[in-house]
Amino acid sequence: MATIEWTIHGKEFGNCNCAYGCPCQFNALPTHGNCEAAAGIQIESGYFGGINLDGLRAVVLYQWPGPVHHGNGTMQLVIDERGDAAQRDALIKIMTGQETNEAATMWWVFAAMSPNKLEPLFKPIKLEIDMEARKAYLVVPGVVESLAQPIRNPVTGAEHRARIDLPHGFQFRIAEVASGRTKASGGIKLDLTDTHAQLAAVHLSHQGVVEQSKG
Repeated sequence: MATIEWTIHGKEFGNCNCAYGCPCQFNALPTHGNCEAAAGIQIESGYFGGINLDGLRAVVLYQWPGPVHHGNGTMQLVIDERGDAAQRDALIKIMTGQETNEAATMWWVFAAMSPNKLEPLFKPIKLEIDMEARKAYLVVPGVVESLAQPIRNPVTGAEHRARIDLPHGFQFRIAEVASGRTKASGGIKLDLTDTHAQLAAVHLSHQGVVEQSKG
């Protein structure tokens, strides 16, 4: 149970090894039996207790030998080197599921299923996300390079647009689906080509997804 209140509002880009759509989003087993992914978040506004997190970024890489819920995963957290000591510590706590109500966020779940946690890295992070265009670009020098582009019709080459709508999801409400590529060469090695990518607006707190007012 969280004892410190926090919230993060921003955009997230992730690329995993599954086919477009990602079976995990539909309570099905991963395409190839295992799960591996890279994801980055651009925080537009946020805080952790009295610590301001506006403008910071974070990246996390994951590998599981089977489905996520079978556990025994490995994770590598990369924190924006621009953050001071307090901001870095806050982001580590948030993205490893600390100070979060049980199973309230994807970070809580993924961290709980990843007993093998590599030491956090503090690096420059370049992250660009254009949800409308279904394009993203993520670079951490010496660690990971990832991009997203629109899925294209294999016959006409025309851009294809699809969304995932999860009214009760623990990560987002709506995500744009794209085609992703990732190369990672650090503690977690990834080599993904034309696999599932998603771009989503995220608004999370220690209690989970923050619902938007309809008034």
